[in-house]
Amino acid sequence: MTEQADMSTCGQHGNPDVPDVFPALKNDTFLRAARGEATSYVPVWCMRQAGRYLPEFRMKRAGQDFFETCRNPAACCELTLQPLRRFDLDAAIIFSDILVVPQALGMDAEMIPGKGPTFKQPLEEPSHLQRLLSPHAARSALFYVHDALRLTRHQLDGLVPLIGFAGAPWTLMCYMVEGGGSTTMSRAKRWLYQYPEESHNLLKILTDTVVEYLVDQVSAGAQALQLFESHAGCLGPSLFMEFALPCLKDVARRVQNGLRQADLPAVPMIVFAKDGHFSLQELSQAGYDVVGVDWTVRPELARELTGGKITLQGNLDPCALYAPKEVLEKKVNKMVSEFGTQRYIANLGHGIYPDAPPEGLGTFVDAVHAISRSLNACTN
Repeated sequence: MTEQADMSTCGQHGNPDVPDVFPALKNDTFLRAARGEATSYVPVWCMRQAGRYLPEFRMKRAGQDFFETCRNPAACCELTLQPLRRFDLDAAIIFSDILVVPQALGMDAEMIPGKGPTFKQPLEEPSHLQRLLSPHAARSALFYVHDALRLTRHQLDGLVPLIGFAGAPWTLMCYMVEGGGSTTMSRAKRWLYQYPEESHNLLKILTDTVVEYLVDQVSAGAQALQLFESHAGCLGPSLFMEFALPCLKDVARRVQNGLRQADLPAVPMIVFAKDGHFSLQELSQAGYDVVGVDWTVRPELARELTGGKITLQGNLDPCALYAPKEVLEKKVNKMVSEFGTQRYIANLGHGIYPDAPPEGLGTFVDAVHAISRSLNACTN
């Protein structure tokens, strides 16, 4: 084991070009569940667990530009570790953003308070694809994420596994064409109908970039990977199967091949397609170890559609964290009982909201552990 690191501070760690020997992992429950192995309790983590709901997060980020923070490895490390100091979580997820990939491809994005991410020059027509840099150039530009992962692995000192992530190609395309968030993604969908060939070209550029990005994250210390298909629901089954799903399959296959070719360890891969209930069967066969489900999907249906042969992740309604403690505990009990305690990772059905009470997340985490241990004891 390497020299122990102090989780209370995050400073720069060594030369990022030198291979690291990381501290030994102390809690592998999340990884075992992801691989479908037996666990004594249900592991739990939360999307956006490093987020604005924590007062210490808001204090750390006060007055700082969002994407400047993303480019600061020490800041990302500190923000990643904050929730682990409060809650008995079974995994950490690196603080970053899916839009660092379009930025690395040459698009200028900023985070505007009250509005969200905004691209100054979105891709309005196919000729604008010429503005994009190559996936190779993007790979070099994302070094700061790898530095943050490497630093955080050391600062975690093996406490729990560290998750890396990226946005899925279709979701990234949405932001790049829309210029920001949208309730309909109608501009991006217009591309699919009017410019199908160019849409496939853009999705290929993004797939190539995401594949290299995720392989590099494992090289830098990520012990699991999650792909966020945040805008699956606006496509519907037909467009999803034609444009989004092939990219998801390609990412899984090529990342796994890339890890083997680079002599890197295989890591569990998670896919989360929000509002993609219509695609659960296909996602379970897309090459991922874990399929995330949102709160609109019944656990029993998710098990049925995925054949009971893959690990599921989810799916508490994020708004349930506003409930009184007793009500929240009952909801967690119902959720865990319906999913079952094996091949299961507890999470929210989407990211935690900025105004969520921290004590609600604490109740959620503790209830998942206690209830799943009790259920396991009854079956042994």
